[in-house]
Amino acid sequence: MTHAERQTRYRAKQAERAPTFRYRKPVDRRSRLQRWHDAVTELQELQSEYQAWLDALPQNMADSGTAEALRTICDLDLSELESIVPPRGFGRD
Repeated sequence: MTHAERQTRYRAKQAERAPTFRYRKPVDRRSRLQRWHDAVTELQELQSEYQAWLDALPQNMADSGTAEALRTICDLDLSELESIVPPRGFGRD
């Protein structure tokens, strides 16, 4: 098959299909240290939201599976994560 025939077949195949859109995931330019601190902060914010949810549960749901899961999340000690400083990597951080 010649190059022209391959090109014709390719164009015909492309014409019958809907266009394909490809999106690239944005590159995260933060350092690992900054990403670590952001992740720990996010976990702490989520934990406080779960605590507020647990506090707002009605009395009849105090012994439910949802309340137990919320208590487990709220009992996690995230201060240990906050005190960890990840190692720096090869002069890039």
